[in-house]
Amino acid sequence: MIDPLAEVVTLLQPSARYAKLVVGAGPWHIRRSDAGQPFYCVVLEGACCLAIDRRETIELRSGDFILVPEAYGVAMSSIIPAPADSSEAVPVALGGGEFRIGDQDGPPDLKMLAGHCSFGSPDADLLVSLLPQVVHVRGEPRLATLVQLVRDEFRDRRPAREVILTHLLEVLLIEALRSTAATPFSPGLVRGLADERLAVTLRRMHESPTKTWTVAQLAKEAALSRSAFFERFSRAVGLAPMAYLLNWRMALAKNMLRRSEVGIAEIAQRVGYGSASAFSVAFTRHVGLPPARYARQQSVPAP
Repeated sequence: MIDPLAEVVTLLQPSARYAKLVVGAGPWHIRRSDAGQPFYCVVLEGACCLAIDRRETIELRSGDFILVPEAYGVAMSSIIPAPADSSEAVPVALGGGEFRIGDQDGPPDLKMLAGHCSFGSPDADLLVSLLPQVVHVRGEPRLATLVQLVRDEFRDRRPAREVILTHLLEVLLIEALRSTAATPFSPGLVRGLADERLAVTLRRMHESPTKTWTVAQLAKEAALSRSAFFERFSRAVGLAPMAYLLNWRMALAKNMLRRSEVGIAEIAQRVGYGSASAFSVAFTRHVGLPPARYARQQSVPAP
């Protein structure tokens, strides 16, 4: 059976760059601009508050993992609110990739890893649109085990620590993406797959991208009326059914064009277009470049 999330994650080529270990104490608050970069945070001990792009504040607790595939504004603060007239905290470097915020004396009441992910795909923007805006995972045993391993690596400081941490964080990232515990108000592929009716249609679109799907046919697959399916899909996934299908077809096409696997006519057939000319028109409208020119600019050797 085709796994839509696995396909998207594979094309996205995620990796987690270890950024820094942050320890905090007392009341503090801090803001930063991430210019659309993928942001992640894993709380090792204690708790803090997080608000992404002025959304509702989330309380993060020990063992929580949060991923924001496209973050612009990140605001973090201590659980105990800082005075309204207090200045923004300035992280103090402690050495070894560790930073301290808030009170500089006494035992910390927060330890967390915060950093940025990397999405290796040139189509990251397109693929990120298929993911939830915020992934917040709590109470997942597998995630808790991974967090414990990360915590142990930081505490023990054994040889090859950076290599191990990089791989552990990558596994954390993928595990979080495939978790159905994504924040309920954040639409995306994960939320769509958590809906049994919609999961059927998502798998069918990924299994048969060449089929000339219509909203009516997809609604039938989901055993819903056309209007109920359209509204339910759009609300859960964040895209209309045909917009999602178009995005996925274009992602597949761009990947094949970069790898020069087959000719444009064959690619057109593989992504559901009856002719190379129809595919070229759709691709040019969506990407801004004709397929042949895109292939010349983006071609990479096959693995």
